[in-house]
Amino acid sequence: MERRLAAILAADVAGYSRLMGINEEGTHQSLKAHRRELVEPKIERHRGRIIKNTGDGFLAEFMSVVDAVRCATEIQQEMTARNSKVPDDKRIDFRIGVHQGDIIVDSEDIFGDGVNVAARLEGIADPGGICVSARVQEDVRGTLDLRFDDIGEQHLKNIQRPVRVYRIASGSKPTAAFLSLPDKPSIAVLPFDNISGDPQQDYFADGIVEEIITALSRFRQLFVIARNSSFTYKGRAIDVKQVGRELGVRYVLEGSVRRAANRLRITAQLIDAKTGGHLLANRFDGTPEDIFDFQDQVTASVVGAIVPKLEEAEFNRTKFKPTESLDAYDCYLRAMMSFNQWTSESIAEALKLFQKAIELDPEFASAHGQAAWCYTRRKQFRWMKDRREMVELERLARRAIALAKDDAVALYSGGWALVHVPGSFEEGAAAINRALTLNPNMPNAWHLSGWTKLYVGEPDKAVEHFARAMRLNPLDPYFQTMQTGTIAAHLLAGRYELSSSLAEAALQQHPNSLPVLRVAAASYALAGKMTEAKNVVTRICQLDRASPLSKAVDFAPFRRPEDISMYRDALRKAGLSN
Repeated sequence: MERRLAAILAADVAGYSRLMGINEEGTHQSLKAHRRELVEPKIERHRGRIIKNTGDGFLAEFMSVVDAVRCATEIQQEMTARNSKVPDDKRIDFRIGVHQGDIIVDSEDIFGDGVNVAARLEGIADPGGICVSARVQEDVRGTLDLRFDDIGEQHLKNIQRPVRVYRIASGSKPTAAFLSLPDKPSIAVLPFDNISGDPQQDYFADGIVEEIITALSRFRQLFVIARNSSFTYKGRAIDVKQVGRELGVRYVLEGSVRRAANRLRITAQLIDAKTGGHLLANRFDGTPEDIFDFQDQVTASVVGAIVPKLEEAEFNRTKFKPTESLDAYDCYLRAMMSFNQWTSESIAEALKLFQKAIELDPEFASAHGQAAWCYTRRKQFRWMKDRREMVELERLARRAIALAKDDAVALYSGGWALVHVPGSFEEGAAAINRALTLNPNMPNAWHLSGWTKLYVGEPDKAVEHFARAMRLNPLDPYFQTMQTGTIAAHLLAGRYELSSSLAEAALQQHPNSLPVLRVAAASYALAGKMTEAKNVVTRICQLDRASPLSKAVDFAPFRRPEDISMYRDALRKAGLSN
């Protein structure tokens, strides 16, 4: 059995038996709909997981107590809106309790005092209300802008000691976590709806959006949110104003794609996220072969609406056609869907499709760069089969950079691949820097540049570049790699207290991430927090029994001998060994 600290959210339906007695079938169907449409997406959105559904409620676990409380408040706010026109005898009102404590994990279930307290807090919550323990209130106070009412110490059923309980005041909204607007026009492009009637066309709609994001990001006058953050809203009913606050942008672009036979219809609407007003609407009818013209039209109209004084020469400079072959482009879009899944199987599938795109258009620079990055991931995660893969990695990377011209994607992906080729580090880092010069809105380039700065012993530059990447991509599912780099940079700079504090926060969100665990162990050891360091090492050894020290050093290929020695000695001090 495994023990760990977790935030637990327990919920049930107030007066469920009464509702079932009045309308059994209707109540059951309504509860199912609320779970499917609201509860499950909210929990996933806030990085939690449902442990189990009970007859009238559910139990969920979160690594972050802030995420758990934010999720609870958003569920209750949206339930209030859903119930606004529902008669009292048909209303479904959740009661929610949130506690943070030690739990036991056994198979897929969780047990322990932390779970029991959350369940008892739910039992004393008002219909539509939330009760939290003092520990939860203390942790989120100042982070979430909520009002807590202290209802004193409560003797909860089957809980040995009294628990101080706080009730989240009705109407409270967690607004403090929203991002401020940048100092230039800012925009997020949301996933376009695929209305073709064929789910298999999702990749095409997603690809169009990705290219529009890339085109917009070439304008230095704009601040453009990255694809990975925008796509967290895919398939969800969204409030544009809420999206603007969560991503820290003034404008949102949304639309739809219909592709049938050899016809294509695409619509796009630009919305002011502050007011909710529509600024422009475009509709394009044509053939798939005209897709690049459409992307240029959307880009020009959006930029013209929000940066009215931009010169025509700047528009012309940013026009970019990645390939003359629509079939090659189609393969590339399919490959990107697999590439973004980060599994061994998906990377293998992406590599095959990138190679097919290259066969169809041997001058397709981005396809070469992304294929090289596939091999880089295979190397990093030890999925490579033999030395020939490294030879192919280098060939593709060099070809991508040679073909790139103004293609920032080819430059940073090919450059990152070369960073992993012995003797080619400087050449690869230079290609990444060139990508940033061409396109300062590319979070992948800032992210990868952060790692290159870290490896060459420039930790302050690394922190700056990781911060730029995180602001451009605040909801990236792989945010943890940027967090890991930031922690490592502060460690390298000798800021041990800060790196250990950041590591503690990252571990709450990613308790089983080996890169986070390794840099946390080193940070704790050098900060003198030996109990925490040894606990982390125990977890590392549970997750990876094969040569943990040598593997940890391999994953942080510092260029300076003194940095390698510092990191290895810190891990040894923490208790890690071969």
